[in-house]
Amino acid sequence: MVDILHRVGIESSSVDDVYAALTTIDGLAGWWTGDTSGDPNVGGTLQFRFGEGGFDIEVVELRPSERVLWEVVDGPEEWIGTRVQWDLRRDGPYVIVLFSHEGWKEPVEFMHHCSTKWAVFLMSLKSMVETGAGAPAPRDVKIDNWN
Repeated sequence: MVDILHRVGIESSSVDDVYAALTTIDGLAGWWTGDTSGDPNVGGTLQFRFGEGGFDIEVVELRPSERVLWEVVDGPEEWIGTRVQWDLRRDGPYVIVLFSHEGWKEPVEFMHHCSTKWAVFLMSLKSMVETGAGAPAPRDVKIDNWN
């Protein structure tokens, strides 16, 4: 198994602001995809749509201002059964986000694409928390013919 790992520092006076961006429909729609719906509570399922495709993700764990853990239950074959984890901590004026998308069976080309897109969306999250304006799909940075 292989994982996608990223770290980003977000200037914010509150870890709660970052946590809310990861745990509310409005927050998620503000940085990942405008087409976000579902139940953001533990045991609930979130739906994220990107044009004709997308993901259904079960909320596995929520630790306020510390951790968010999801499991992908529907979407591209490579994503099903993988877990997406967000660990948050304060470091001076920054909230440090340690991101992982864990459990890929092998490092296929689609994983390379997804790693870059996660980085793009983490920068969107950073922008949303710091300035109030993210760049969620479909306004995100296009990186290739998969978008």
